[in-house]
Amino acid sequence: MAFKVEIDKDACIGCGACVAACPDNFEMDADKAKVKNAQAEEEGCNKAAADGCPVNCIKVTEV
Repeated sequence: MAFKVEIDKDACIGCGACVAACPDNFEMDADKAKVKNAQAEEEGCNKAAADGCPVNCIKVTEV
């Protein structure tokens, strides 16, 4: 099973919650968060990052 990880850069407020929840796949890029690898083999901490995002700008979908 594989997952697609997306972030809406326009909606991102740069709080860093996703980086705290999932440093393996999220990092800060200037004042916004960035996905390191948009294709993930497992949901893992990506789901925790999406759930913890205060503006719900992270989507993790099964592909």
